[in-house]
Amino acid sequence: MTTMIARRLIQMPLILLIIYTLTFMLAWLIPGNPLEHDDGREPPEEIRQALLEQYNLDNPVVFYWDYLGKATGVSWLIGRHDRPFDLGPSLTHDNWTVNEILAAGLPVSITLGFSAILLACVIGLTAGIVGGVRPGSLSDYATLIIALIGISLPTFVIGTVLLMVFGVWLAVAPIGGWGGVGNVLLPALTLSMPFAAYIARLTRFGMIDQLGMDYIRTARAKGVPEKRVVLKHALKNAFLPVLSYLGPAAAVAMTGSFVVEKVFAVPGIGIHFVDAVLSKDITLIMGVVLVYSTMLILFNLIVDVTYRWIDPRIEV
Repeated sequence: MTTMIARRLIQMPLILLIIYTLTFMLAWLIPGNPLEHDDGREPPEEIRQALLEQYNLDNPVVFYWDYLGKATGVSWLIGRHDRPFDLGPSLTHDNWTVNEILAAGLPVSITLGFSAILLACVIGLTAGIVGGVRPGSLSDYATLIIALIGISLPTFVIGTVLLMVFGVWLAVAPIGGWGGVGNVLLPALTLSMPFAAYIARLTRFGMIDQLGMDYIRTARAKGVPEKRVVLKHALKNAFLPVLSYLGPAAAVAMTGSFVVEKVFAVPGIGIHFVDAVLSKDITLIMGVVLVYSTMLILFNLIVDVTYRWIDPRIEV
């Protein structure tokens, strides 16, 4: 396992470099001008030229290497920059750096995503176990229908319905903002629904498959209680496909959803990223993508390690 972890950590810089390069190429090709205001005004030509030179926006090659050195900390190590892992200033948020925007918004998005994954696991595993233990029953069809709805409906529809029912009609939950447990519940539930639906389907198929295995029949023949057979023996192996899905799902959820953040007025990082793309704020685009990519790689590594811990025979 140590060799596997070391190999993944060695591969990580190369993967991030490829992601950085592709993101840079796409971001540079986005039409628009980050120095242009919302009303279409631009600064005077001499100021505009000075800003382009200051941020290396007039030379893609210089910008690529300069930003890479600052973001990775190499420029700091060789004494060419005064702080490590500097993701640069935002080109559209006055007096804000990308590090400051991430520091303010990322904890919110991570909290929302972590809560959504917890809810998805609780809802999805429960529904999948119920459907897998009694395939073809009324409860099984009910869970399948709910899973289909969760996968098919866009999050903005689910969020709007939950907001209207619990926030407006019943008035038992706040309709927006951030700061308390009540502010987390509805957006987390909205964000969790597609993940819960997929987890339910994976769990159901896994439980049906495992409950038909010889070792399950042997356990039942020995008089092992049915609850133990289902939850300890069958669920342990049926959970492996779910575990492989949780890595990228957790990364996607914890990096936030701009739709959910927009519907519930959650001050996460998703809105900033969308605005950055629309305004061609290339430093913010690069910074967010690098942080998100690092999180995705680390979550997948955690899943692989957990895989080996559950079943050492699995090669990852």
